[in-house]
Amino acid sequence: MATPNTASRIGGLALRLVRDNLLSTSDAERIQSEATTQKVPFVTQLVQSKKLDSTTVAKVASDEFGVPLFDIAALDLETAPVELVNEKIINRHRVLPLHKRGTRLFVAIADPTNIQALDEVKFHTGLGTEPILVEEAKLALAIDKVAAAADTTLSDLTTDDGLDLEIISEQDEKGDSRDEEGVNDTPIVKFVNKVLLDAINRGASDIHVEPYEKTYRVRYRQDGILHEVASPPLALAGRIAARLKILSRLDIAERRVPQDGRIKMRISRNRAIDFRVSTLPTLYGEKIVLRILDPATAGLGVEKLGFEEYQKDIFLDAVARPQGMVLVTGPTGSGKTVTLYTALNILNTADRNISTAEDPVEINVAGINQVHINEKANLTFATALRAFLRQDPDIIMVGEIRDLETAEISIKAAQTGHLVLSTLHTNDAPATLTRLVNMGVAPFNIASSVHLIIAQRLARRLCEGCKKAIGVPENALLKAGFKKDALSDLSLYAPVGCDGCSEGYKGRVGIYQVMPISEATGHIIMRGGNQMDIEKQTREEGVLDLRTAALHKASLGITSLAEVERITSQ
Repeated sequence: MATPNTASRIGGLALRLVRDNLLSTSDAERIQSEATTQKVPFVTQLVQSKKLDSTTVAKVASDEFGVPLFDIAALDLETAPVELVNEKIINRHRVLPLHKRGTRLFVAIADPTNIQALDEVKFHTGLGTEPILVEEAKLALAIDKVAAAADTTLSDLTTDDGLDLEIISEQDEKGDSRDEEGVNDTPIVKFVNKVLLDAINRGASDIHVEPYEKTYRVRYRQDGILHEVASPPLALAGRIAARLKILSRLDIAERRVPQDGRIKMRISRNRAIDFRVSTLPTLYGEKIVLRILDPATAGLGVEKLGFEEYQKDIFLDAVARPQGMVLVTGPTGSGKTVTLYTALNILNTADRNISTAEDPVEINVAGINQVHINEKANLTFATALRAFLRQDPDIIMVGEIRDLETAEISIKAAQTGHLVLSTLHTNDAPATLTRLVNMGVAPFNIASSVHLIIAQRLARRLCEGCKKAIGVPENALLKAGFKKDALSDLSLYAPVGCDGCSEGYKGRVGIYQVMPISEATGHIIMRGGNQMDIEKQTREEGVLDLRTAALHKASLGITSLAEVERITSQ
């Protein structure tokens, strides 16, 4: 029986074992002291000392503390949400997440008195913890099994080839070299580097890293289409997310709210790629999306955008004017930013003052004053525009016209000796004019300031190495929009697929509706004409709509009829 002095030196499970004559007082004190020195739980040290087996210890603990005893060997560990808890916490405290229900996390633990372990898990996950008692020996095997599965999978997924990369963040450039738990895990570092580098080599525009209930996947958006490229074990979700977040200088302990950051990867002496990083808390963990921003795309040149020759001439004439407004419209991912930056690169000379307001700044360009919009700090598009007008600008680029205030300031700038470039989200060029009217902009201001509207989409290019000619029934061609007199010498092609392309496509080409605002169109706007009136007038002036422009690209063998349907079907 333990004496009062003994009770002051030992407690919890150790005291119960002494009182049940399963462990001597001296052994209990020694093992407890060793556990403290080794920084491991008492139960782990007790089982390692071989004074008692893990089954006996577990039964005594269950009876003493009223915690149910669970056979962890019967659990399929692939379903356990181990990614929620950092690997170092798992190994230090000998705990393992078993199940998540709502805001509660059920945690396997061999010593229910280890409150510090449960508190640390609660702090790092933001979830309430419920202890589930398991045998120490079986818990150790489960932890080892999870770690082994992760390392084995990573060894298959990673390679040393070409991964000696320099990844820099803004803080690194300022000399901040702090680090966080888990980010120097070499297999994880190699895997993340490989994902980033492969995405660049494949010409992807975005990387999606997504956790689900029982799976974890990585997808690339190539030529506008998402493709799954890897399926790491779910156990790695937390470690991969932590690595990406620390590279982006985000808070790795914060998993409850979205965060935004940036990564810069230097892949050669003369080339660096930027990644815009966005995290989103989902039901089963954090989804992370990385937008790949290659500065080289801003300098492609107008010839590579995909304009028809007459469209290119109209575009160049509009951006060469000293004042007025050029608007580009289309859905997210349709290439509006590249079109605007192509214009800015043409205009970026030493004798011009160019300022841009963007949310966010996607491509850094020397010689252009770029402002990153920050709504929380009250740095809005309208605020930035007012500041620009006090700084003697020649050319202004507004990332997006979202409200009446921004629209009115932009139009005022276009009417007072400045060239203004901007974007809107509408389906086509005529709809942009009615959208401005619906915002509250006076029709006469629109007619006097807007010179050109470009609506655009991006279509996948057929691979020149494997595309094949196909025959299409005449009624299907007429239904698609081809004119009957153009069918006699029409040749269409379809994708095949080879080692040098992705599903028969390689790269993308712009499809454009280039609509200059003529005097006749201006009169329609001022007298309150609707979208249909504007469309009729522009057709009479020879402006191709998006469908017709896409069909023309298909007739040249640049893209397929299926791709035309995908990007222009209403």
